Amino acid sequence: MVAAAERVAGALQGLGVGPGDVVAVQLGSTYEGTVTQTAVSLCGAVLLPIVLIYGPRELAFILAQSGAVALVLSAEARGRAHAATIMKGLARPASLRTVVVVGDGADVDDAIDFGDLLGAGGPPFVPPTRSPDDRAMLVYTSGTTSDPKGVQHSHRTLLAEVFSQAMRRGPGREVRQLAIFPAGHVAGLLGMLRVLVHGTPTVVLETWDPAQAARLVDEYGLTYGVGAPVQLAGLLDERDRGTATLASLVEFLTGAAGVPPALIVRADAAGVTAYRCYGSSEHPTISCGHTDDPLDKRATTDGRILPGSEIRLVDDDGEDVPAGAEGEIASRGHELFIGYADQSLDRAAFLPGGWFRTGDIGRMDAEGYLTITDRKKDIIIRGGENISPKEVEDVIAEHPSVAQAAVVALPDERLGEKVCAVVVLVPGRTLDLAELRRHFASAGLARQKTPERVEIFDALPRTAASKVQKFKLRELLAH
Repeated sequence: MVAAAERVAGALQGLGVGPGDVVAVQLGSTYEGTVTQTAVSLCGAVLLPIVLIYGPRELAFILAQSGAVALVLSAEARGRAHAATIMKGLARPASLRTVVVVGDGADVDDAIDFGDLLGAGGPPFVPPTRSPDDRAMLVYTSGTTSDPKGVQHSHRTLLAEVFSQAMRRGPGREVRQLAIFPAGHVAGLLGMLRVLVHGTPTVVLETWDPAQAARLVDEYGLTYGVGAPVQLAGLLDERDRGTATLASLVEFLTGAAGVPPALIVRADAAGVTAYRCYGSSEHPTISCGHTDDPLDKRATTDGRILPGSEIRLVDDDGEDVPAGAEGEIASRGHELFIGYADQSLDRAAFLPGGWFRTGDIGRMDAEGYLTITDRKKDIIIRGGENISPKEVEDVIAEHPSVAQAAVVALPDERLGEKVCAVVVLVPGRTLDLAELRRHFASAGLARQKTPERVEIFDALPRTAASKVQKFKLRELLAH
């Protein structure tokens, strides 16, 4: 794999890609995707992984703000034309010089075939000189604002995570891992780095399929898994159906969404020691459980703070809350990101002393276990992926029948949360879920962001300052 990556890296260098250049990679969890991500890193370029679900609208913003000089994308994704669709609807920024397509059948003008980069006979790879504090990765994550935020990591911060306690196991325990998170997600990238740095034997799923995943666990004797709660539940469902034993699966780390305590208890009864973790794109792993923790701690807390990281619980003014009280989590540590691509976002994101305001609310117990209790940021986490309500609201507002709109999360047993739109209509107009789905499809937004429920209200509950009271919407919808 590395030999192939060096050939691709040499070809990229021949196209003018050098240290510090941003290269966007929108590929699935495939061999070509891993080779490409490795090649970009070998060049000393800044790797910009992009989740495969993003459409032309999101890509246009990300490519323009990042100043990406190259884009590598797949000809097909999930049985549909991808590259041609993206490029047709993309407002191409001036910085984007090179487009590379993986696979056949793409009708993209001036695109380079990935096979040409991979083939022998190209320019030889020349290792660049880089500093540990140079930018290594840029990943965009949905926040409370309409547009995704560009999270920047250095080589030093990424390696701090790769060598953290959460990604290393004690001597004598062989780890064979199941990699589930998508390649465009920060957790997917870290799974690749675990292979490259630690040599961990790994089975990678291109698309989540619980039956296939469970079969692969048995076939390859996989001992370790990491994924969202919906994925752990899917594996346990297959075991209960008798389609797999999961006999080799010793432990499973789960996070990226709210983890029901009952799921950890269920896994324990099935012989899988599962535990929760807490982190973000900005600070990949802040706390993590352990196989030695008691079941009640694994089920109801998000583990202890990892060595090399520290947290404070603060109030709205950034002052520490009393011991045992809930507060916003502010973190710092060796793996904390180096700031946003849009530096104006840093002012509100950090407290004096380099403490990052996560926007999540938590409490610490007397034994040092952290529990996430709420989210200050109004993010919907659907199947482990962050969705910005404002971004969805902005698209709904473009519909001619909509006068006002608010988007909230509703609980979902399978995905954790789902998107619900609450709409006030223009007088005399109508709107149903089917029409809203057609509207989102034409807007070019990722399908996962399309509302899965729509409710028509006469008015939205608001504060005296006219802010929508989303907690009241959730209460009304719950009843």
